[in-house]
Amino acid sequence: MKDYLHDGYRETIQRGYNAVMHFDLQLSHGTGTQEYQLCRLKEELAKADAVVIGAGAGLSTSAGFTYSGERFELWFHDFAQKYGFRDMYSGGFTDFGSDEVFWAYWARYIYINRYMDTPKPVYENLLKLVKGKDYFTITTNVDHQFQKAGFDKRRLFYTQGDYGLFQSTDPSIQETFDNEQWVMKAMEAQGYVKDKSGVFREPKGGTLSMSIPSELVPRCPVNGSKVVMNLRSDDSFVETDGWREASEAYSDYLFAHQKGHVLYLELGVGSNTPVIIKYPFWQMTAANPNSVYACINYGEAYCPKQIEKQSICIDGDIGSVLQTLSS
Repeated sequence: MKDYLHDGYRETIQRGYNAVMHFDLQLSHGTGTQEYQLCRLKEELAKADAVVIGAGAGLSTSAGFTYSGERFELWFHDFAQKYGFRDMYSGGFTDFGSDEVFWAYWARYIYINRYMDTPKPVYENLLKLVKGKDYFTITTNVDHQFQKAGFDKRRLFYTQGDYGLFQSTDPSIQETFDNEQWVMKAMEAQGYVKDKSGVFREPKGGTLSMSIPSELVPRCPVNGSKVVMNLRSDDSFVETDGWREASEAYSDYLFAHQKGHVLYLELGVGSNTPVIIKYPFWQMTAANPNSVYACINYGEAYCPKQIEKQSICIDGDIGSVLQTLSS
């Protein structure tokens, strides 16, 4: 693995910790009416020299990637009936008793949250707003929807991994492995069939299996060891050269635009990992009087009182707001 001069991931987390020390607990929901905030954001998108997009789970939720309710019942009704959980996240922590059932569950999970398209064109509408501008995107999402929508992968940093990748449980193997072919085979093994558009559907009148054959349980192609998802949950997360290149590109981008008219556009970032996007965006806004912080979030649009005049806070559905901005 080659050496890299900068580590944008750990640099941005340090900015987040610095923000915690710098800002007090006084929060603001912005100034002016919702209409005023929308008009201001539209102007900033047009005038900004650079746009740093920070995206969390709320962006994909707005695009239709919900993890409970109707979508969950459509794809996991049999698992829900047998094991009692009522959302996909809970299912991910359920003890299924065997690798065959565990990976059957995860095959469905990966398929619908990585290889299917989002029901709503929220990512595509976001791209329309920044296309032709100098932008960079950092996201904690692992569903690959930015690249599927056409965002430039050279301007994209997935900090927490990718549902489309496996990694070995053997720490000596610092590689990741594409899982698309495996997912498709595992879906077929459970009884799903593709419709005319190439999308897997539950067969009419048929039954689904909640298990896959033992020979289909995924293994590391290097040494046959067990695999897990390439998702950051602890220090075993594999950071490949591609990941490190994106981390360095993010660091370089922020350095190059630390003094200009920068718009830090935060979309759907909640309270789970604020130190990766939200807090660093606050810190960089405070450090640059020419910058603007904008937050679009349903029920969680706020900023520190110290940067209130530089901030735009819009409480609403991200998809609807982006649609309004593009009209």
